[in-house]
Amino acid sequence: MPVKLVKGQKISLEKESGGALSKVVMGLGWDAAGTGKKGFFGFGGGGQQIDLDASCVLFDESGNVLDTVWFRQLQSKDGSITHTGDNLTGEGEGDDEQIIVDLTRIPASVKSLVFVVNSFTGQNFGQVENAFCRLVNHSDNAEIARYDLSCQGNHSAQVMAKIYRHNNDWKMHAIGENASGRTFNDLLPAIRPHL
Repeated sequence: MPVKLVKGQKISLEKESGGALSKVVMGLGWDAAGTGKKGFFGFGGGGQQIDLDASCVLFDESGNVLDTVWFRQLQSKDGSITHTGDNLTGEGEGDDEQIIVDLTRIPASVKSLVFVVNSFTGQNFGQVENAFCRLVNHSDNAEIARYDLSCQGNHSAQVMAKIYRHNNDWKMHAIGENASGRTFNDLLPAIRPHL
């Protein structure tokens, strides 16, 4: 049974998954608000297309950025993290974007992986519904944890979660910090207090 995370909650990945983990998948899903409904004054169809982007920023012990994985760089320089590609609309069921992390290949210099989501097209989260991030065990596709991102508001981005090393164990912290920006670069000031 996956853990439904609340803002600020921390969990041990191995404890929640029932054993050692080698690969995990961070999935992001969303829908445009009003999808399938009538448009303005009842005319027209569905909501507008919204391009949310998932990114992963790798930090060292001192809080320095070591690498990033996002739609313009789909793999970390060491090959331990892979982005499956950019979904421009959020259409379809399940995860719209995925970032696959091979925990066994993460360099020792990496202390934490911070996952962020931002609206590249600039809409705020008041125009997004059914947004979530989830962590899945890659080997059996079992969901370990899920965090609901569908908090209405004027923010165009969110610092979703952090996976970090603690006493030779990988842990996850549901951050859920609202922010603004079109790419991970814009979110670095909002990320730093959570390192």
